[in-house]
Amino acid sequence: MKLAAIQMVSGASVQRNLDSARVLLTEAASAGAELAVLPEYFCLLGHRDTDKLDAQEPFGDGPIQHFLAGAARSLRIWIVGGTLPLSCDADRLEGDAITDGGGAGAALPLHRVFNSSLVFSPAGDCVQRYDKMHLFRFDNGRERYDESRVLMRGDKPAMFDLPSRDGHVWKVGQSVCYDLRFPEIYRTYAAAGVDVLLVPSAFTHTTGQAHWEVLLRARAIENLAFVAAPAQGGLHENGRRTWGHSMQIDPWGVILSERVEGAGVDVVELDWPKLQQLRRHLPALEHRVL
Repeated sequence: MKLAAIQMVSGASVQRNLDSARVLLTEAASAGAELAVLPEYFCLLGHRDTDKLDAQEPFGDGPIQHFLAGAARSLRIWIVGGTLPLSCDADRLEGDAITDGGGAGAALPLHRVFNSSLVFSPAGDCVQRYDKMHLFRFDNGRERYDESRVLMRGDKPAMFDLPSRDGHVWKVGQSVCYDLRFPEIYRTYAAAGVDVLLVPSAFTHTTGQAHWEVLLRARAIENLAFVAAPAQGGLHENGRRTWGHSMQIDPWGVILSERVEGAGVDVVELDWPKLQQLRRHLPALEHRVL
């Protein structure tokens, strides 16, 4: 199966980001990709975290979801829409509201949204949804991030089956960015027989430089699965710099593709016989005791 990892340098305009994504998805389809995966926040990396609230959509409707469905249908490929902000039902909100900082009375009450990764089939149907479970927080005195101010965490893993042109049904497990630091979710997928792990991301330059490659290769090796990690990669108009280095990795930990910086598409062929051979040669998944 041919899989495309799409790297972007998204900005603050949803429409411009969708236009860029369409060009890259078309390139992926032209290269024979059956599955194309966009990065986290492919549709918006705004000037403030709260910009996600203005772009939020109810699940099943909205311009971003219509774009993904239409692209999958017209290009006849599977598309994983990195992440997009989906509205949170009132009964899922923790507390009444959050504020956007500032002095007393200076900020408006704000709700949170899910950071969701949606899977669309070549028929344009949304067949799976994964809400990011682990919310990034980092503060080294120079950079500060706290996704929980605007995002609501998801509460369960998500998988889907992808029948490929080679006749095999690939089991695919979903995750997003900061999930990469929590191997438990990937063990859940391995126990369910997943063959491909997706990690659409927007790693910071600081944390990516330190840990991105080693974490991705570890997840591939320990779960004997392919890993596809499309990323944001470059300097964004909001001043944020993301690490990039989108990667696709085989179950032995070999890097099949890597794009250091800038927008682009990398298509690799996932080798089903090789996957089965490696699992026979090293049946580590059968040797787990916990």
